[in-house]
Parts: sequence; structure tokens; C-alpha cells
Amino acid sequence: MTDAPPTEADIHLIQAILPHRYPFLLVDRVVDIERTTRAVGLKNVTMNEPHFQGHFPGNPIMPGVTIVEAMAQTAAVMVGTTLGLTEGNLLVYFMGIDGCKFRRKVIPGDQLRLAIETTRGKAGAKVWRFKGRATVDEELACEAEFTAMMELPPA
Repeated sequence: MTDAPPTEADIHLIQAILPHRYPFLLVDRVVDIERTTRAVGLKNVTMNEPHFQGHFPGNPIMPGVTIVEAMAQTAAVMVGTTLGLTEGNLLVYFMGIDGCKFRRKVIPGDQLRLAIETTRGKAGAKVWRFKGRATVDEELACEAEFTAMMELPPA
């Protein structure tokens, strides 16, 4: 009998999977992981994040590219958790971002809910495709489809 993969990831498990660290670790928790099918990540947006110093002074708005990156990190945690990749050496590279739309500003004090679903990819595959939606208080902030290459560690 094998142990089922975790259905959520706290910051310790996230850091065991992803090589990202401050200031570019953009997901605080991943909840409701359904293997490599879907997951929901959480990002607590705080004023002390470095991009708010210049984006924009007096009117802090989270850059859209960091929202998309947070979605990608959530996807990587989902895959890494399910496949048991906890050595911190899972590298994921964007190959494409399609249909990306921003619908609402994300500001300090918001909590981003990052809903990810896999549209293509399976264990052992290098290329994966995901659909992501980032919401704040159930209001759509960003949506995108993205393709990523997972550089898996040697077996």
C-alpha cells in the first residue's frame, strides 16, 4: 500500500519543492490539491513586498506578471507534491502565456486565491499546460493559460 500524496502544502513543503525564495516566492499555501488535476494556492499580499516601492509609489498595485508567476508556482507545487519532488530542485520554465487578462487591481491587504487546473500533462512529462484564475474576495483579478516545461531531477 502506498501513501497518498498530500492534499495541501504549507510553506515548509512549498519550500521543499520550489527553489524560489524571498522576494520571489509568491505562494504562501496550497490547499485542496487533487493530484495533478487541480489545486488552489493562497498568496497574502503585503505592503512590505519589494515591488510596491516602485509599482507605484503612493498607489501600490501588484504587478500582473507576479500574479501570473504566483499561478505558475501554485501549479509547480501541485505537480511537485503529487510526484513527491521535495528536494527543492524542481525547475519550471514558462514556454507560453495565452489569453492573459487582468480584471481588477491587487493591492496590499488582498488575499489572492489561485485556482489552477491542468489541461495537459502527466507524470514523467516535461511539458505541461495549465489554466489559472486569480481572484480576490471571489472577484476575478487575472486569468491565463500557460505552458511550462518541468525540468525534473534525474531519477
